[in-house]
Amino acid sequence: MTAIQDARVTRALTRRRSRGVWRQPVVAGALVVLAAWVLIAVLADWVSPYDALAQTSDIYAAPSAQHWFGTDELGRDVFSRVLHGSRLSIPLALAVVVLALTAGGLLGLVAGYFGKVADEVIMRITDLVFAFPQIILAMAVAAAFGPSAANAVVALVLVSWPIYARVIRGAVLSIRGENYLSAARMLGVGPMTVLRRDVIPNSVGPAIVLATLELGNAVLLLAGLSFLGLGPRPPAPEWGAMIAIGATDISKWWVSVFPGLAILTVVLACNVLGDAIRDRFDPNLTGDR
Repeated sequence: MTAIQDARVTRALTRRRSRGVWRQPVVAGALVVLAAWVLIAVLADWVSPYDALAQTSDIYAAPSAQHWFGTDELGRDVFSRVLHGSRLSIPLALAVVVLALTAGGLLGLVAGYFGKVADEVIMRITDLVFAFPQIILAMAVAAAFGPSAANAVVALVLVSWPIYARVIRGAVLSIRGENYLSAARMLGVGPMTVLRRDVIPNSVGPAIVLATLELGNAVLLLAGLSFLGLGPRPPAPEWGAMIAIGATDISKWWVSVFPGLAILTVVLACNVLGDAIRDRFDPNLTGDR
């Protein structure tokens, strides 16, 4: 009876903690910001006042009622380009996170569950990737492949998967010796079935938290590659490339400030949401936090 009561108390505290996390104004604001950017990415053609690629005014026109964010070096409306830039930056960042999570998660599962040679080989490869600064290695890979959106995604996936592999491996190692896994193996359940039915559902929580946090990092890394000319090719409206244009003449501050603010809002929202999800799944936190 005591065990049942303890389980009920635990579930009640979990629900209370969940409600407390999602009701925080900062978390709600982050959700609103991310939802707004997703809507902007979907509806960019309808909400943009100008064509993102068309010359609509004089070059480097300051912000005004006609052009809220001013114009760039070709007379293109910066506001429209920032809105359309969400169609590149956000989906590409999502692609990086999903692909890196998939690749790193599978390798982490193999390393953690099977161990021995597989664990040793996979972990030494992750150590090799971690030996290089992430952005430097991504620059080298992107430069070798050539500048394009697809190559930038591939480069970032190649340097991002090890962190997911380590997190998933650690989660698998923490549950590998549990009684229910031993019982499944004793009953003759195959390793793939055990992985699919028992291991993955019980180790996916940390990966979801990490993926949410890494989404903002992916936006930053993509912007960094584009800033260096290793991302989507011009005249594609990408936030990092727009900042690079504004950096050539600091007096035309609006060309780089507004895409920089767009990156800032997305990254901050992702970080806040990631912290909220971590608080939701962290068993050491109480509902009074």
